Amino acid sequence: MEHPLGSSLEPHKTIQNPTLQVHFTWHKWKAYISDVSNPSIPLYIVDFKALKKRCIIVKSADESTTIGTGTLHFVSINPDYEIHGRKGTIKALKRWKTSYTHLSHAFASSPDGPPATMTWTSSSDFKTWDFVCLDEHQMPVAKYSSNLWGLNKIGKIEFLGPNATSEAVRDEIVVTGLTLTYCMILRTTSALSFFGAVIARPGPLENNRSSESQQVVTRPDRF
Repeated sequence: MEHPLGSSLEPHKTIQNPTLQVHFTWHKWKAYISDVSNPSIPLYIVDFKALKKRCIIVKSADESTTIGTGTLHFVSINPDYEIHGRKGTIKALKRWKTSYTHLSHAFASSPDGPPATMTWTSSSDFKTWDFVCLDEHQMPVAKYSSNLWGLNKIGKIEFLGPNATSEAVRDEIVVTGLTLTYCMILRTTSALSFFGAVIARPGPLENNRSSESQQVVTRPDRF
C-alpha cells in the first residue's frame, strides 16, 4: 500500500556551510578569495606584496576598497589588524601553543554593545593546518584550513552557526584568520619570533570599548 506521506518524502539533503576558497597566484603575489560554489567570481583580493614588510592587505574584488590589513612583527607574537578603519590586536593566550584572542564587533550582541571576546585554536596533520575561531560560549563560528602542500589552492574558510552569512562576520574572519595564519607561519620559521614568545606576556585582552586599539580611524585609503 502506498505510504500516506509518500508524495511528500524527499531524500535527505546535506546543507553545506558557507565556504570560501583561497587561490594564490605566484606571478602577481595575490590571492583571490571566492565562494566555492562560484569560484570564478572573487569576493576578495589579498595582496601579499607587502608581506616583505610584514603586512597583508585585503581588498574588495575590484580592488577599489581596502577591507582590512594584517600586520606581523619581527619580535612580538601579537599581530595587529585593521578592519574598515577599526584597529585591533590578535593576542596570544599561550606562549607555545596556538591559542589567541581578539575582540569582535561583528559578533557583538548589539551594535552599541561591547565587542565579543573570540578565541582561536588550531590543529594540524600532514596535509592541513586548521585554525578554528570560537565565540564567547566556545562554540566554533569559523575555520580556516591552510593547505600545507598547496601551490595555488592554499586554503578554505568555512563559516558556522547563525552568523555564517553575515558580511561583517565574513570580512572580520577573512582578515583575522589570514593574519593569524601568517603570524604562526612566521613563528615557526623565525628565531626572533621564538625570542618574542619567551618575553611575551600572554593573556586576555581588556574588553574596553574606549581602548585606543578599538577606535574607528577615519582616514584616506592609503593602499
